[in-house]
Amino acid sequence: MQKYAYQILKAALRSKDLVAQILAFSRQKDTEIKPLNLQPIVKEVLKLLRSSIPTTIDIKQDIDPDCKMVVADPTQVHQIVMNLATNAYHAMEENGGKLNVTLKQIQLDFDHRLSPLLLPGQYACLTVADTGCGIDKQILDKVFDPYFTTKEKGKGTGLGLAAVKGIINNCKGDVRIRSAPGQGTRVDVYLPIVEMDAAEQHGGDIRPIRGGAERILLVDDEEGVAKMMKVMLKRLGYSVTAQTNCLDSLRVFRNNPASFDLVISDMTMPNMNGLQFADKIRNIRPEIPIIICTGFSDQINEEKCQALGIQGLVKKPVITQEMATAIRAVLEDPNQPVKATQ
Repeated sequence: MQKYAYQILKAALRSKDLVAQILAFSRQKDTEIKPLNLQPIVKEVLKLLRSSIPTTIDIKQDIDPDCKMVVADPTQVHQIVMNLATNAYHAMEENGGKLNVTLKQIQLDFDHRLSPLLLPGQYACLTVADTGCGIDKQILDKVFDPYFTTKEKGKGTGLGLAAVKGIINNCKGDVRIRSAPGQGTRVDVYLPIVEMDAAEQHGGDIRPIRGGAERILLVDDEEGVAKMMKVMLKRLGYSVTAQTNCLDSLRVFRNNPASFDLVISDMTMPNMNGLQFADKIRNIRPEIPIIICTGFSDQINEEKCQALGIQGLVKKPVITQEMATAIRAVLEDPNQPVKATQ
């Protein structure tokens, strides 16, 4: 059962990351740049591709397990590999062929600079090569131009490689393409290796999960979410009253407002949203701390929460560490600036 639950958790977090990538592309959300290993991301993409492309295309991989970490957004790396591998598949769609994906660590110096954007140093080199139809030189010079595509209507927007190059350049890397008609295509992506001490500075802040004994009113209109969060909070030591209806929650709170130390509310609910619910709670007891949980909503952000006297903002899906941190922060210092935990 634990193995099944772990796969469910991985799927939920991947869905969260994909939504985050969509929001980042539409300028709704900043990306999360952090040290990461490329190996599991590349292998995951190839596993997804294997189940979706015909067996006439042979997929080979040579992934160096010793290739060190780079600094990038994991969902964007997923996007890069998926885009390049999908382009390779389209080049071999009619006649089949071989898709070769390699990852290795290389040293670049002044005598072997492949691009003015690449400084001397250690790089992770991700190569996606195919035996497809290849690309004519006149087209090759335009492949990174936004909206340029050779695909028929409905099969491409021309944004894929332009987005890939933008992501890689933002990570202080670069991408090179070699191709010729009838000789296939090879794409090399170079991302600078991050030193271990720098990686530890970015990702080594592992804090113990802190709980408490305070009394919490929890409101979420989805019964399954409410039950799950109640169990999570009780395991942290809190006394929890869970409700799935904001009108019922208001009645419970109004009957005995002093019996709660904190209110945690969903944002999107029937009858009223989380901000309206929080306003009514504060009309009854102005000083009580409030945390709002939300997926994505253009009705709420850190500035709006602060203006409305809401102390915490937690993004869904809710992770125990993030919720525990937010709870202790608002209970111990309710006047601190609101910072979204995600």
